[in-house]
Amino acid sequence: MEKNTMWAVILSIIVIVGVFLLQGPRQAAVQPASTPAAGSTAGSAAGTAGVTEASGLTPVQTPPQTNTTQASATPTVIAPAADDVFADGPLAEEWVTIDTDLLTVVLSSAGGDVVSWKLKEHDEDGDDLEMILSGNSEAHAFTVAFGGLNAQPVTSNFYVKRLPDNPYSVEFSREFTLPAGSGSNSEGGRFKLTKRYDFRPNEYMFELTVSLDGGYSVPGFNFPGAAGTPNAAYTLAFGPQIGPKFVKLDQRYEYRQYMTYTNGKRKMMKINDNNPDIISTHPSWAAITGKYFTFIAIPYLPQYDLNFSAKPEPGLSAASRLSIIRPPLNTARADDTYRFYLGPKNQDVLKIYNNGSNSFNLRDTQLIETANSRGFLAPLEKLLKWLLLLFYKVIPNYGVAIIFLTLLVKIAFFPLTKKGSEATLRMQSISPKIKELQDKYKDNPQKMNAEMAELYKKEGYNPLSGCLPMLLQFPIFFAMYNLFNNHFDLRGAMFIPKWIPDLSLPESILNFGGHVIPILGWTDLRLLPFIYVGSQLLYGKVTQTPDQQGNTQMKMMLYAMPIVFFFVLYNVPSGLLIYWIFSNVLTMVQQVAINKYLAPKRAAQSAANAQTKTAIIPPKKKKKK
Repeated sequence: MEKNTMWAVILSIIVIVGVFLLQGPRQAAVQPASTPAAGSTAGSAAGTAGVTEASGLTPVQTPPQTNTTQASATPTVIAPAADDVFADGPLAEEWVTIDTDLLTVVLSSAGGDVVSWKLKEHDEDGDDLEMILSGNSEAHAFTVAFGGLNAQPVTSNFYVKRLPDNPYSVEFSREFTLPAGSGSNSEGGRFKLTKRYDFRPNEYMFELTVSLDGGYSVPGFNFPGAAGTPNAAYTLAFGPQIGPKFVKLDQRYEYRQYMTYTNGKRKMMKINDNNPDIISTHPSWAAITGKYFTFIAIPYLPQYDLNFSAKPEPGLSAASRLSIIRPPLNTARADDTYRFYLGPKNQDVLKIYNNGSNSFNLRDTQLIETANSRGFLAPLEKLLKWLLLLFYKVIPNYGVAIIFLTLLVKIAFFPLTKKGSEATLRMQSISPKIKELQDKYKDNPQKMNAEMAELYKKEGYNPLSGCLPMLLQFPIFFAMYNLFNNHFDLRGAMFIPKWIPDLSLPESILNFGGHVIPILGWTDLRLLPFIYVGSQLLYGKVTQTPDQQGNTQMKMMLYAMPIVFFFVLYNVPSGLLIYWIFSNVLTMVQQVAINKYLAPKRAAQSAANAQTKTAIIPPKKKKKK
């Protein structure tokens, strides 16, 4: 080697080493979204903007701020996910909006997360319905954290790539370096994290692919989680809460349920944030469901763990999170695909993932199980729902459909109601004999019960026959309650404008302006509960039999029960009260018709009872002189 060449090599080495010594591994904190550095990667941002504009969607750039600090074009940023992970990437945060026929989704380059998910066909306070709720800070959903459960998510800014031929896809990527001696790789190395979102124009489901590429320098991914939790490659998390907005989760007007679907069976999960439960059964899907909307995760992975959490955060009293934990990877590259559904809990919408009529070619997923009712009343509820939808097709007003459904139920129960009235009349005919047995065996209850049973058998009377119509109406009532409280199509269904705009909610004629009546907890003055009490009292008057008019206990039932139910039903869905009110009205009409039909029999029976009473009155004893 020539002397000049040797000195050139030595000087080059000195210059290179000097540059590295001067720059060093500077660790700058991640810049917040509101104050980006002035010297961020302008060339990269411009290139990204060009790709975005080519696809017809322009991301919103953070407005320039004053008093910002200068930074190098490719700063080394410490990743908050793990202390030993460093990252190179842009400082400026970008936002990308995806518009489909059903959704408006806003994604941020900070972490490559979803910050807003609005449903266009469902409104809330006159605006599109937001499905990702947050507390005091901006919502970030579908975050990735290097490590296991409770590891801090990556919030560094990613590079954004839009595909010119696909306006419904976006890709976020960023490279990270591991210093030598780190827990994941003793020799250090460099790897790339990519998050790709693929949406569909006519579906609430989308596909998210998380890719880790270590090339030749990172042979595997094994990061620690929080204390007491196993290591993992990464954790993909949704949260902090699904929409819509709610005042509180009272398990009646709004609730959150957690479920998994494994081997053809749906299982409801209980949440314990004090002792987090890691689900390792690899279910087909997992879901967080509310009253009308649901979030469903379908991890297409060979292995993974799950965790549900309801731990609150500042500004959000109740949270609902789902974390998918990817176990440690022993390979340099992994491409994990997930499918997520975030939309209405509507059977008609969810059934397309059973019959294959979806763009993902999914079949027999049974996502519809998130909307199906369970319990012994579920078949009855399904029948009532089918009838309600049938009437709605005839007259497209759910309030009118409820009235027609009530009429049909009353017609179906009319034979039993008539039989019950006849049984009551039969009871009146044998009441003198029952009274005689009660007086005769008042000191021997066992003998009295045996004699009364023999009397019922002889007379062909069943004591339960008069109560049967009423008993059979209770399952109908509870099935109706579940239907009106959970049937998605009733959400926002109007009956009478300005008075009953939503059959799934209590109606209101006067709002107390945020004030709450003590003890009662009322926030509104409602008219339907008062109409119900009036119809129930009138119903009791019409259906009361002559022998019940002097019965103190029956009077208590007549007047006390409607008042008790008034407070119980004050805040129930207005559709349920409409059903009950019209049920009372139709029952009164039926009872008037039945009374006219039974009037001759009642007159004959009253005469027979009078003769029986006269016959059994013993002669008066003569007084001794």
